[in-house]
Amino acid sequence: MRFDSPLTPGTLRMLSNETVLQREVETLYFDHHAWLRTWLRRKLGCAHRAADLAHDTFLRLLARDEPIDAREPRALLTTVAQRVLYNHWRREQIEQAWLDALAQMPEPLAPSPEERALILETLYEIDALLDGLPVPVKRAFLLAQLDGATHAEISAELNISIATVKRYLTRAAEQCFFALHA
Repeated sequence: MRFDSPLTPGTLRMLSNETVLQREVETLYFDHHAWLRTWLRRKLGCAHRAADLAHDTFLRLLARDEPIDAREPRALLTTVAQRVLYNHWRREQIEQAWLDALAQMPEPLAPSPEERALILETLYEIDALLDGLPVPVKRAFLLAQLDGATHAEISAELNISIATVKRYLTRAAEQCFFALHA
């Protein structure tokens, strides 16, 4: 937000919402941070990861546009933390799949550490773009985009018709388009 622009009623309302949100998150943090860290530690079995994900949970709350007004603060924190935890597990799965693929690659063809990091980050972005699509739609899209599979090959691999392959690829492409332009 620019502070050199004139204050309008909308700007004042936004500043007010930001202030209210910051105070609400601050109160949630002081009242429930230790509880949330303990809850996450039980889920993860690791105090360090639990602390990181508790931090991410509060960051997600701060990223909101509107005040929270939580009547059940622990229920709210649990819901947000579960989403953060789910994303964490998905990222771990992606990373493990990438490491498995690297292990099968001949050493001379293996990418550099910098390229590995870029590829992994790209995989995370692709996963985020495809989030919410059914698994068969994701698989069809990834077979086409990453493996270069034809419609007939995807049809055979997934045991679906070519018309369904086309619908799946269109749906995935639309999802990516709208996610990138949101």
